[in-house]
Amino acid sequence: MKETILAFLDSIGIKYAFSAMEKEGFLPGLELREGVLIIDPEKLKYVGDILHEAGHLACMPLAVRAGMTGVLPNNDMMQGGEMMAMAWSFAACKHLQLEATVVFHKDGYKGEAATLIAAYEAGNGPGIPLLQWLGMCYDQHTAAQNGTQPFPHMKQWLCTTNKYTA
Repeated sequence: MKETILAFLDSIGIKYAFSAMEKEGFLPGLELREGVLIIDPEKLKYVGDILHEAGHLACMPLAVRAGMTGVLPNNDMMQGGEMMAMAWSFAACKHLQLEATVVFHKDGYKGEAATLIAAYEAGNGPGIPLLQWLGMCYDQHTAAQNGTQPFPHMKQWLCTTNKYTA
């Protein structure tokens, strides 16, 4: 499963590297360094957490992504990024034909993993409207107009437009 996830990250252009970590990050065995997802295979607890952290990178424009390091700041952009990372990682699971519980495991999301999965399955989980705002996926109506599928189908996997600056 880890190989499948890493091959997916390679295919969409999310950079990652393997490195031992001295101290614990927000998620065991994972941290962001200047837009690169660092993975410590010895400390990684849940392989699905790779997709969640990759979602943080994927949902930010390149200029922001390149500077993402360590614990992300608690601001509006990163709070929205948290919701988008959850929605994005759900879509990635569907795309890779993995169970959503790979990302939304029993020890994550403050005990709300099953609730989040149900919301995403229904097409109304947190972060979906933000992914639509960034042009990364379609809602039901717009997808029908464009002859494609709505979320969890993704129009694009990386944010390419910086809508965060006026």
